[in-house]
Amino acid sequence: MPFRFHPGPRDAETRARRGTLETPHGRVETPAFMPVGTRASVTGLTPADVREAGAEVILGNTYHLLLRPGPEAFRALGGIHRFMRWDGPILTDSGGFQIFSLSHDRVITEAGARFRSYVDGRPQLLTPESSIAMQTAIGSDVMMVLDVCLPSTAEAAEIRAAMERTHRWALRSLAARTNPEQALFAIVQGGLDPALRAASAGFLTQHPFDGFAIGGLAVGDTRAERGEVVARAAELLPLDRPRYLMGVGTPPDLLEAIGHGVDMFDCILPTTLAWQGTAFTSTGRVRLTRTEHRLSELPLDAACGCDTCRGWSRAYLHHLFKCREPLGPRLVSVHNLRHYLDLMRGARAAIEAGRYGAYQRERLEALDRHEHDRSARPPGRRRLPEPPPPTPAAPPAEAPRDGARFHLVVTSQGAPAVRDSESGEVMHPVIGPAVEAERLYVAQSRLRERLAEPGPPLVLLDVGLGAGSNALAAIRAAGAVPPGGRGLEIVSFERDLGALGLATSDEGAARLGLGPEDLDAARALLRDGAWGSARVRWRIVLGDLLETLPRQDLRAEVIFWDPFSPRANPGLWTLGAFAAAWARSGPRCALYTYSTATATRSALLLAGFHVGVGDPSGPKEQTTAAATDPALLARPLDARWLARLERSSAPFPPDAPPDALARVRAHPQFSARREEEVA
Repeated sequence: MPFRFHPGPRDAETRARRGTLETPHGRVETPAFMPVGTRASVTGLTPADVREAGAEVILGNTYHLLLRPGPEAFRALGGIHRFMRWDGPILTDSGGFQIFSLSHDRVITEAGARFRSYVDGRPQLLTPESSIAMQTAIGSDVMMVLDVCLPSTAEAAEIRAAMERTHRWALRSLAARTNPEQALFAIVQGGLDPALRAASAGFLTQHPFDGFAIGGLAVGDTRAERGEVVARAAELLPLDRPRYLMGVGTPPDLLEAIGHGVDMFDCILPTTLAWQGTAFTSTGRVRLTRTEHRLSELPLDAACGCDTCRGWSRAYLHHLFKCREPLGPRLVSVHNLRHYLDLMRGARAAIEAGRYGAYQRERLEALDRHEHDRSARPPGRRRLPEPPPPTPAAPPAEAPRDGARFHLVVTSQGAPAVRDSESGEVMHPVIGPAVEAERLYVAQSRLRERLAEPGPPLVLLDVGLGAGSNALAAIRAAGAVPPGGRGLEIVSFERDLGALGLATSDEGAARLGLGPEDLDAARALLRDGAWGSARVRWRIVLGDLLETLPRQDLRAEVIFWDPFSPRANPGLWTLGAFAAAWARSGPRCALYTYSTATATRSALLLAGFHVGVGDPSGPKEQTTAAATDPALLARPLDARWLARLERSSAPFPPDAPPDALARVRAHPQFSARREEEVA
């Protein structure tokens, strides 16, 4: 059966529309969400699970399937449908986004993209023709052209050059297609420039592609910018062809894009966040790792009819995540997919009834308000009150009363520190905040020496603000640099400002030894969300780091990674967290953390960093240092550490890919050494 798209009813208030795709492996009702089956598997779920959730089409990843199992396997085994036992339609991407994510290890020319395989380290060349050949071997129902994907915030000249090359590659992809029953979609690029997006749509729609995708979004743009691009691009695409928004996104993203006339979506969030303990529900996100769910007999989502919500309580799911039982991520993945697919079912019904506008408003009101609320309320927090007008002298924060979350304590070596009663953890638990902030972070990062050099302001990411010790130590270091050096921009990330409030109280300041200048800066940060001097700018970003960090338009030179431990805050010690840090790192960025866990170091390696042994701190004989440039590491991990990794009982973070060991072995940090030894 050849590919066909049949447009259906349209909503009167919005541009939302119904439709049906006909493919060789069945029909797909649109708007449709495609679960991501990167390696011919939707992580942790069987095809029956995915079908039961309501999926009609899934997405496979050409880049990963090219490297393993490879085209020969698909040709020998009868294609991907038989291989993975999924009898419905499959769309395969081209590999363009994955190549983009290998910015440290790939070269793009007019011929294609050269990179090294993470499986065996061998050089690879992905061209428009070889991408189509691979997708033909896979046997997908819909293929994507190979495109050049850049951050939407790249320079205008780069965006234009990438768009024009994408157009040339699209025509080469079209010429390379050999099976007319496999549909081929082109990809509209152009960054955030309306003129470039119009030019891209105008060029591609002149050619006989079966559908059109909107690409290059959710890679540095804001939600408002993304919405404007989607609205404009969708309006420029033909009514008789499907429109596909690539890699986006959250439930509010989908609802808004449907209103602009988009038909197809994919995103890794439902399964990726499930493995981190986050569920999407009809009333917003639920983070099952939080203590508040420990004794809860409530279902995950009372409005959901999936097996997870019918069968298990939040308390049981919380228990599974605390024990790191893989059943927890599996059950939440089942629910999250059902939530996304129910959202699509509701949208289709609302369009047919002529009330999609009302449906969209109702769902946005109930869902993750922090993602579309004008107040920019951080995830999981109550709406913040309007800040008071600035005053010459801000009143000090009150000391905590009994029952407060944060308390002042004394460490085992007699240093004052702050304890979080919710997690049970002490900030800088041995030698205290002042000493550890200086030794582990400021001195080890050579912050004073870096600031003394000429150049633009140094961007420092302070992950885990806590009581402000690391950021204040950095501010003091900047104050000691002679005139003529660089400025310092500190961006701190935190979910709860209670610890900083305690530290800036009269008792907290006295016990922790904060001076008048420390207090002025910290109290201004609490009051206004930012503080600045002639040399330093300091601001706070509130919310879940995995959601807030990707939205920041910056390139860090130094990262202080100091959240609570993996036991208390597992989400910030994952591959996903360090990949977000990598994406916001400059070419000579260094990251420092107290954790020496094997899983932490392997997560950093998998994210792209080079990793080494950090300086000792207090009783710690070593810490961990990581860098985008290996020359910044004094003691890189070597073959002995790799041997320990292979023997470890907990070698990888919970979101590591199945081939994590092969990827670490193939990391340039180790593969380059092996090549030197062989030579």
